[in-house]
Amino acid sequence: MADKNERPIKVMAENRKARFNYAIEDTIEAGIALTGTEVKSIRNGKSTIAESYADSKNGEIWLINATIPEYLQGNRFNHEPKRPRKLLLHRRQINKLMGAVDREGMTLIPLKLYFNERGRAKLQLAIAKGKKLHDKRESEKKRDWSREKGRLMRARG
Repeated sequence: MADKNERPIKVMAENRKARFNYAIEDTIEAGIALTGTEVKSIRNGKSTIAESYADSKNGEIWLINATIPEYLQGNRFNHEPKRPRKLLLHRRQINKLMGAVDREGMTLIPLKLYFNERGRAKLQLAIAKGKKLHDKRESEKKRDWSREKGRLMRARG
């Protein structure tokens, strides 16, 4: 039986276009180094990760261009909305990600920003390769066909 203190996973921001624009190879869960006002602002549900990406600097992985708006009651201790944020990963995971980006031309794309069962802010990070225009058209055709197939099956009974 689950403890009363455990909470379900709450997704606070999602990058919905990432699966359309990129071919996802692998995903990794990473922690994020945040300040107190950033956590409160994320809990309000106004953060966006749609145009953000992750990059490596000095042997660390950083989340770039993610928008976490200022917390309204934060006064002078507020944070900068688009500052780079450090991702918390094990050394082996960092080496794997940096190798994929350097050797294979992959990109690190955030998929979800959420709070796990323990209330910690986590980021689901994907190792992805950008799709070409014809690949995007193909995935759109598959999606349309599966939608149409579902309609036909329901109409048949």
